[in-house]
Amino acid sequence: MSAVQEADVETTPATTPPEQQPAPVTLPSREGHSITLRKLKAFYGDTEAVKGVDLTFAPNKITAIIGPSGCGKSTLVRSINRMHEEIPGARIEGEILLDETPIYGDGVDVVAVRRAIGMVFQRPNPFPTMSIFDNVASGLRLTGTARGQNLNNIIHEALRGAGLWAEVKGRLDRPAMGLSGGQQQRLCIARALAVKPDVLLMDEPCSALDPVATLRIEELLSDLKERVTIVLVTHNMQQAARVSDVTAFMLDGELVEVDETEKIFTNPSDERTEQYVSGKFG
Repeated sequence: MSAVQEADVETTPATTPPEQQPAPVTLPSREGHSITLRKLKAFYGDTEAVKGVDLTFAPNKITAIIGPSGCGKSTLVRSINRMHEEIPGARIEGEILLDETPIYGDGVDVVAVRRAIGMVFQRPNPFPTMSIFDNVASGLRLTGTARGQNLNNIIHEALRGAGLWAEVKGRLDRPAMGLSGGQQQRLCIARALAVKPDVLLMDEPCSALDPVATLRIEELLSDLKERVTIVLVTHNMQQAARVSDVTAFMLDGELVEVDETEKIFTNPSDERTEQYVSGKFG
């Protein structure tokens, strides 16, 4: 049973009589989950932004996607989260698999996909009218997965996982907008972690943060990869070199090269990669 299918089971409406509800489904014990792209193309109308990408994001690894602005990095990760299709006229071709399950398959619940594949955006986006606690709980309530669980325990665990618990434990009922920028970004990470995703997509999560907050996020990523597979879009090549295990270089919508991060930055196979990481363009 895939994580997407599992999420479908867990979001069974509460109106279903208890005796008719399916038994809880537990994933087999394993280290993590993979994402595989097969001939992925992404379009905005007639414009092809991602051009036939084949790429696998390995379980429990941080894969950085680098490349100049407009090369298709963000479009690619938004396709994985099924957010690309929300844009009028946008569509994809090809396949995206969570382990062996096509996330664009017939009958796949989009909400379940976004539960299994969480997303953290470039700028922190806490819900401004909600408390710290309610921000973290919002995804659970939206998907209906909070029913029958100890919500306090889940929220506290997510805040600890995001490295924020010690800083906010005495003010969970206060507005999230009172947090600093770095704290707000970690709150958004906690919100994503609360629904226990298998994969976490991060679209330039540190670009709006100061160096101290950026360091906190980077330290957090190394811990998080023990539990989730991470895809990190970044324009900061030093950050990619510091935190990622694998780096993929994109240019003009195409995947130029993917390899272990150390090799990408010291001995890339493609001349275009060497020129980009050495600062000759971009």
